Amino acid sequence: MAPAVGFEPTTWRLTAARSTTELRRNEDAGVARSRAAPEGSGRKDTLRRWSSHWRTIVLLDSILDAGDGFGLGQMPKRLPAVANIGAPTGLTRDRSAPGRAGWAEPRHTPRVTATEPLISASDLASRLDDPLLRIIDCRWYLGRPGDGRAAYDAGHLPGAIHVDVDADLAVRDGPGRHPLPDPASFARRLGELGIGDEHLVVAYDDLGGWVAARLWWMLDVLGHARMAVLDGGIGAWTAAGLALTDAVPAWPPTALSLAQSWTRTIDRDALRSRLGSMVLLDARAAPRYRGEVEPIDAYPGHIPTAVNAPTDGNLGADGLFLRAADLVARFEALGIAGECEGRPSDPAVEVVTSCGSGISACHNALAMRAAGLPDPILYVGSYSDWTASGYPIAIGPEPGHPA
Repeated sequence: MAPAVGFEPTTWRLTAARSTTELRRNEDAGVARSRAAPEGSGRKDTLRRWSSHWRTIVLLDSILDAGDGFGLGQMPKRLPAVANIGAPTGLTRDRSAPGRAGWAEPRHTPRVTATEPLISASDLASRLDDPLLRIIDCRWYLGRPGDGRAAYDAGHLPGAIHVDVDADLAVRDGPGRHPLPDPASFARRLGELGIGDEHLVVAYDDLGGWVAARLWWMLDVLGHARMAVLDGGIGAWTAAGLALTDAVPAWPPTALSLAQSWTRTIDRDALRSRLGSMVLLDARAAPRYRGEVEPIDAYPGHIPTAVNAPTDGNLGADGLFLRAADLVARFEALGIAGECEGRPSDPAVEVVTSCGSGISACHNALAMRAAGLPDPILYVGSYSDWTASGYPIAIGPEPGHPA
C-alpha cells in the first residue's frame, strides 16, 4: 500500500493516496457520482471510497464549501492532481531512489479542481474568451534550436505564448540532455509569463503531443491541478477549420505556487539496481531503440530490459489519442496490468518511462493517465544519461537482460 499523504490545504485533506485516474474511472462507471450531503451533516462531510480491488483506500475529509470548487457534500468531478504527489506507483519511502528528495508537499494547493489530461480542439475553441485560460505553444524540434519559435511566429493558436524546451523546461546542468529545472525557478518563470494558480493551462505542439506532455508532466507532478494537452495538437485545430494568428499576447505577471521538489522520478543508479523487477518503457522510435540509428546520443541501442513503446503507438491514424480501452490494451501488451471501465486485471507492476532525454517519455505518462492507469515514474536523464555512465547497453529488437 502506498504511504499516506498528509496534504491539509483549506479545501480538503487527502489522508491516503490513490490515483486520481481511479476516481475518474469510478465516476464514469457511476460509482463516484456527485451526491448531496445527508441532512444535518453540517459544514463538514466525510466521504469514504473503498477500493474493491488492489488499489489503496482513499479518505476525503473536510470538504468545505462551494467556494472551494464544489458544493457542500458533493464529490468533485476530479481530484486535484496534487492528490497524487508523493505517491509514485510501486514506490514507498523505504524504496525511494537513493539521494532523492522526500515526498515534499506543495507550498500551496490552488483552490481549483483538476482537469482531464486531454482537451479537444472544439472544447478549447469554446473557451477562448475565458480570462483564466492560458494556452502554451510548445513546438520544439530535436537538434533544431530556434525552429520551434519560428513556427510559433509564423502562426499559432489565438492567445498562445511560446515556451521552449531548452530555455524553459530544462536546464543545462544535470543528468542527461534535459535535466529538470529547480521547481522554484520553474514556477517563477511561468509566473513571469502570466501563468498563475488559478489558470487552466493548455499545451500543444505539432508532434503528437510528446513535447507538450513534458510541460503537462512538470505542472502535474508539482501540483498544478488545471493542466491539459490539446489532443491532436495544432493539426487538430486547423483540421477543425479554426484560425491561427501571429499576434503575441502579453499576460500580466502573476504568482504560481508549486511543490518544492520533484517526485515520481528515478535516477540512474536506482534504476540499474531494479532492472528486471519493473517495466521500463522506452518511448523512442523503433530504429533508435534497436540501435540502427542514433542521431544525438553517444552510443546506439537501449537500456537493458527496456521495452519499446514509441509515442505514436498512443495515437490513432487521425493523430488523436486512442480510446482509454485501447490505451489500456496497448500498455497491457507492453507488460503493464491495469483496469478499465470496471474490468479488473492483475495488479500493476512498477513502471518507469524513459526516452532519449526525458521529453517524449512524458507522452507515455500522459497516455497512461488518459487510460486510467497508475502514474509511472520518470527517468529524467533517460538514454542520454545512461550512455554517459558507461553502463551496458542492448542492441536489437529484444529488451535484453539486466545490466
